This record gives sequence, structure tokens and C-alpha cells, in this order.
Amino acid sequence: MSHDFNGLVAIVTGGASGIGAAIAKRLSDGGAKVAVFDLQPDAATGADLALPVDVADDASVRSGVEQVAAEFGRIDIVVNNAGIGAQGTVEANLDDEWHRVLDINVLGMVRVARAALPHLRESSAAAIVNTSSIAATAGLPERALYSASKGAVAALTRAMAADHLREGIRVNAVNPGTADTPWIGKLLEKAPDPAAERAALEARQPHGRLVSAEEVAAAVAYLASPAAGSTTGVALAVDGGMQELRLRPPVR
Repeated sequence: MSHDFNGLVAIVTGGASGIGAAIAKRLSDGGAKVAVFDLQPDAATGADLALPVDVADDASVRSGVEQVAAEFGRIDIVVNNAGIGAQGTVEANLDDEWHRVLDINVLGMVRVARAALPHLRESSAAAIVNTSSIAATAGLPERALYSASKGAVAALTRAMAADHLREGIRVNAVNPGTADTPWIGKLLEKAPDPAAERAALEARQPHGRLVSAEEVAAAVAYLASPAAGSTTGVALAVDGGMQELRLRPPVR
């Protein structure tokens, strides 16, 4: 395990479970001091600090960021991972749900980055990594609202990278494919045939399985690492080839 993060302080939003928990562990294993922001901070394991931060509440976010800065004296890395899912076509959700999902998935990242920027400007290894999705780059059925939110994250990432590069702050995104997370587990539980639904999700990805949270965390660690000093404004796909590959059906 590389110790690229020795002496650095990272914030991971949504870091108490799923992909966020794997990211927090990977950064911690790499030597970082890790602060987790989550609605259920008691569920966070291995974090140096876990705070009850709601990314939909600007005051909560600002308070959390300042607590991290006071506790560790610096902030070097922000991983904007907190988000919620949404299902259905464009007809399926009313305005209130569109506002709620966009408020968390997009504005949540804005709030955290905005609050952290004064501290990141003081770092010689400043990096922001936003969790986007394959839904930002491929049309998926029954994901209109979710795809819109993650498409916004992809565009936001590029704009932030342009805005802050000359301040010494790199901004990138990671685009996971369908990952083996608690949210996907809940969707499978609701399916009429969970085994068949899981098989369909696995078959949709060219490598034939769900993406692991640890694989996404490894990509985030690369993007956040000082070793990636010339990497900014990119969206790194961790999707088993779903976006770029077009394999022929297997011969039976």
C-alpha cells in the first residue's frame, strides 16, 4: 500500500457506508487523516473523525468543514461522494423530488467544495474528487433524474477544474458503473426476481460482474494522490468497460 497521503487531511462525504466507506479506508490506509461527513456518522469505521453533516444544509456543511480544520489544522483532499438514487422516466418524479435529488447530488458537492476552498488554497497537495456515474455518459433506462444529476456533476467537475487549476487545486471525477453497494442491494430486494435482476446488471457490464466499492476507492485514491499532479478535469471510468467497449455476444 502506497503512503502517498502521509500528513494529508481528507474529507469524505457519505463516508459511512458503501463506496464512501471504501474510499475513507483506502485514504486512511494510505496515511491520511480522514474525516467522514454522514447523516449516520456512528456507522463510520476507521475514520479519525466522523461528523453528522447534512450536505443539503449549508450551515451543517460549513460547521463540519471548520471542525475538521480546527481538529487537524488543514484540509488537503475533499471527496464529494454523498448522494442519493432515483428511479423512473422523466414522468415518474414530481418537481419536489427533482429538487431534492439535485439539491443533494449536485448542490451538496457545491456546498462542501465552497466551504473547503479557503483551506484547500493553503495546501500544496489540494485535490477534489467528485463521484459521478456511468449514468452521466450512457443512457440507462429508468434513470432520468439520477442521470441528470450525475451529468451535472460531470460538467461541474470540468468547470471547477478550470476555475481552480491556477490556485493549485486539482478537480476530477470518478464514474463508477453499477457497483455492489447497499443501494443496489435494496433495489435488488424489491425486484420480482432478485437473482435474475442481478444477473442482468452483471451482464450489462462487459467484464460480467458488478464493480466493487474497493475498485472505485482505488481510482479515487489515484485522482486524489499527489502522484497524479498532472491529472485534472478528467472523469475516470470504473465500469468494467461499459462506456467504451462494444463486445460481441458470447458464442454459445
